[in-house]
Amino acid sequence: MFFLRNSWLIPAIPGACFFLVLFFGKKMPGKGADIGIAGVLISFLLAVATAVKWISMSTPRHAVERHVTWFKMGGIDVHAGTHIDGLAVMMLFIVTLISLMVHVYSLGYMHGDRRFTYFYAALALFTASMLMLVVAPNTLQLLVGWELVGVCSFMLIGHWWEEEINSAAAIKAFITTRTGDVGLMLGIITLFFAAGRNFDIAHLNRLALTGGISHHLLLVSGLLLLLGVVGKSAQFPLHVWLPDAMAGPTPVSALIHAATMVVAGVYLVARVYGVFFAGFSIGPHAGGINWVAAIGGITVLIGAALAFVQDDVKRVLAYSTISQLGYMVMALGVGAWTAGVFHLFTHAFFKALLFLGSGSLIHAVHSNNMSDMGGLRKRMPTTFWTFIVGSLALAGIFPLAGFWSKDEILLGAQRGGYPAFFWVGLVGAFMTAAYMTRACYLVFWGEYRGEGHPHEAPATMAWPLRILAVGSIAAGWLSAFGFHGFPSWVSFEVEGVTREVVHEFAFSVPYAAASLAVAFIGIGVAAGYYFRDLGPHGLTRRSSAARAGYHFLEEKYFLDRLYINGIIRSIQYPVARAAYWINQNVIDGVVNGAGFVSRMAAGFVYNIVDQKIVDGVVNGAGFTAEESGGILRYIQTGRVQQYAAVLFGAAALFALILVLTTA
Repeated sequence: MFFLRNSWLIPAIPGACFFLVLFFGKKMPGKGADIGIAGVLISFLLAVATAVKWISMSTPRHAVERHVTWFKMGGIDVHAGTHIDGLAVMMLFIVTLISLMVHVYSLGYMHGDRRFTYFYAALALFTASMLMLVVAPNTLQLLVGWELVGVCSFMLIGHWWEEEINSAAAIKAFITTRTGDVGLMLGIITLFFAAGRNFDIAHLNRLALTGGISHHLLLVSGLLLLLGVVGKSAQFPLHVWLPDAMAGPTPVSALIHAATMVVAGVYLVARVYGVFFAGFSIGPHAGGINWVAAIGGITVLIGAALAFVQDDVKRVLAYSTISQLGYMVMALGVGAWTAGVFHLFTHAFFKALLFLGSGSLIHAVHSNNMSDMGGLRKRMPTTFWTFIVGSLALAGIFPLAGFWSKDEILLGAQRGGYPAFFWVGLVGAFMTAAYMTRACYLVFWGEYRGEGHPHEAPATMAWPLRILAVGSIAAGWLSAFGFHGFPSWVSFEVEGVTREVVHEFAFSVPYAAASLAVAFIGIGVAAGYYFRDLGPHGLTRRSSAARAGYHFLEEKYFLDRLYINGIIRSIQYPVARAAYWINQNVIDGVVNGAGFVSRMAAGFVYNIVDQKIVDGVVNGAGFTAEESGGILRYIQTGRVQQYAAVLFGAAALFALILVLTTA
């Protein structure tokens, strides 16, 4: 039980590394990278040991918690600590693994960067923040980790802040996610009072599922929490920040998209699933609008569609991430908890692989644009084969990881009583396969269209690609072999009676064959279009409808314009004008009035107090001293006879006064 009870070390070590790198990194041989890599490696090994111990426990497995008093508030002890169950164990493993790969990969990618040490310090803090969020036993500690993740993403997206596009992207990500965080904080506050002034997550889930909190409060709380999920996990309509976040270094993009930041929202739904399950009445024939599944389903389609019109290889993957996050949220919404969490697990491998592969391409070509690539499969064989593995896994091709997790989502939607979302998933699978085929063709086939002589990535960048490619192949087979060590939400025990909350369904060959067929059709359609040399704009040149649709996608559904022109500027201009008027007439008036009063007071002090009183006293004292000195000069003659005469005279005078006063 040592590793389970001392799992606090897993986030604590990279947290300590942040300070070590920040204060001592530049003095180290590796400029701080050695400290960061060593720290996350130790955390990874501890996470593996924790996972082994959890899996080896006899079933049914029970969560292991450890608490210390954090602070006291209004007579309530608020605790901090760790809550380790199957979900936490899975997340600890995947976060530390992906972070370790990113740390090693960055040795080559960030070599020579002007803020190399600062970069590794921020990576360490980013990892520690996500790990603290994962092990949080209560919503308040989860919120602290949640906000720290947001701050770290701001630091890393804007790493090259000298360029305006990078700093603007960091600000956009920060502000957009903060919009959702307002809902999250309000949801946490609502649940705190609804649960009898308690932040404990296990307690909240228990009350939600046993009727201890009214349905209306659960619905309101769930909607508020969902707003936080929409912001952090880039769901429609707050997904607009994620593609712009590609302005940051590519290793950061891999970490954000695969294991931190964006999956935090999905993890939140999975962790407080009792609130969402009871609040939205998730389940067959529940009635009403299942907002979780609806938001996820919309995001699946809008993200996939936007990936078709991108030239920047990282933006293709960014919109792919949006779509895949939609799959996860949709799965949780339809009651397929295990499938949604499993897809989070498998997606981490192939999405990290694809982003690091795109970084290898950018490092070689010195451009993000696929129009500057082409024909790279022979020049960069390691990157080519690993990128193809990641693309096929993302497309859901058997027997790679994405096939198993995506199939579980589709099966859960259909068998769980949500057939509409089954069809959404199928359409999304077709689109995913098609846009990844387009990307692979533009990058690896045809003639090289860029400048220079591309070369394969160095070993520090190539080995993480190979390791992640193995994970992209093998991770899905946990499901194939019926492994259930990680999930812990299959059932919920209430007063000795086990209540089924999450429904699991046996593998279905017909449904799997349908999803696989759809993926192959998507690959075939895209390959037939591009390999026939129709060009990226062949259809839009021939069809005005296609041209209009392409422009609609290029403008990202005009959401950015709506937000900037319709919301931000409509608020910004009146607020700016009001602020300017207040500045000119109120603040400046106060400042100018204070200056006038100060000048008048200064004149009075100078002319009256200083010149006449203070200087008068000083000058008078000087004059008195001078005149007294003049009188004393007559007395101080230096003649002893004169001093003796004065002495005898004074003595006689005092004697006379004494006689007269005593007579």
